[in-house]
This record gives sequence, C-alpha cells and structure tokens, in this order.
Amino acid sequence: MWDIDYTLLRGGGVAARSWKAAFTEVTGLAWRDTPIFGGRTDLDICAEVFAVHGVTDCTPERFFTRYVEIVEQVRHEFAEQGSLMPGVEEVLRRLGDDPAVVQTLVTGNVPAVARAKVAAFRLDHVFDAEVGGYGTDDSVRATLVRRSLERAEAKYGERFLPVVIGDTVNDVTAALANGAVAVAVATGSTTTADLVAAGAHTVLPDLSDPDLAIAALMASTPAGT
Repeated sequence: MWDIDYTLLRGGGVAARSWKAAFTEVTGLAWRDTPIFGGRTDLDICAEVFAVHGVTDCTPERFFTRYVEIVEQVRHEFAEQGSLMPGVEEVLRRLGDDPAVVQTLVTGNVPAVARAKVAAFRLDHVFDAEVGGYGTDDSVRATLVRRSLERAEAKYGERFLPVVIGDTVNDVTAALANGAVAVAVATGSTTTADLVAAGAHTVLPDLSDPDLAIAALMASTPAGT
C-alpha cells in the first residue's frame, strides 16, 4: 500500500495550486491560510479549509469536482515540475515481478488526482487502483488502509499481509491501527527520529538501495499478528 506524495514522487506543487484555485472559484473567497497537507486525507483537509474560511454553503463533493477538473487541465505539469523519488522505479518493477505481491495506493488524494499523479510518471500500470484507499473514503487515514485491505481481499478472495509505505507519522499510525507492517521513508518533511518514535517497523532514508528496500517491504508480520 503505497502513499504517493514524497514517498513515490514529488508533484511540484501542482495539486496544491489546483486546490487553491478550485477553492477560490467555488467559494468566491480569497485563499488566506494554507493547512498542513502531509499525511492527511483530502476530506480532512477540506473540512479544515472550509472552517478556517467560514464556508458553510459548499460541500466537499462540489469542491472536489472543480478541483479534479483543474488538475486534469494541468496534469502535464506533474512530470514537468515534479520528480520521482530515488529508487522508486526499480523497487516497483521488482515487486511487480513477484506474483505474490499486489501493489496499490493508499493516499490522502482523491482517486482522480492520485491517478493523474502516478500516470504522469507512467506508473499507473503498476498499481491495482481498484483496491486502493483514497482521500474521499474517510477523513481518518487509518480507515483508508482498512478499506483497501477489504477491497483487496474481496477482489482476490484471499487474505493479505498489508504493508504500508509512507513518509509521515500519519502513514505509520494508520498502518499500526490495522496490524500492517509500517515501512517509512524519510523523504518528506518528517524526520527519521519521528518516524521511529511513531512505531515504524523499518525506516529507510529513501528507496535508492533496492535490495534493502525490498527486504524491508517483504519482512515478516509484526509481532503478535
């Protein structure tokens, strides 16, 4: 279960700019306060943004519709202004060669934006997006992991050991809440020390050592599960 932003790739600020533009268009209000986006779901962020700006007459669904439209218009900018994180392509390729592994996305992004981001770097074929967990599933990150696991087990008819890979404390705690292996990468703004303190089973500086990364991802279940 892969997080996207600062785990797989950097989006170059494209989504954040689209978010602000959509908010201004839909509400008619000037943007005046930027929340912390990292590790949060779009539903959670939307609730905070609406509250801070005193918005009471707009639904998340209405906002997300315009947000997705704007992202679709500028989706080429993800590859132009962003970049893949070190080692990502090799790790994804090698895991994809293992028939016992299903790779998907568990991300705070709404589904259409998640697809646009990974497609910009030609990674969309790697993931079974149908069984992912997304920012419109729930405002709580841990629920996204649970929904993804439920979808995977329903589709494939078997039990899976979930492994969550992310760069924030929220990714780690969401994994632990579901009995998942938590593999953290210190490629975002969260420090290695904070990821360790959150309870990550493994913390990597990045994915640039494919052997080390895959060993961590394929490790045994956490104690007691």
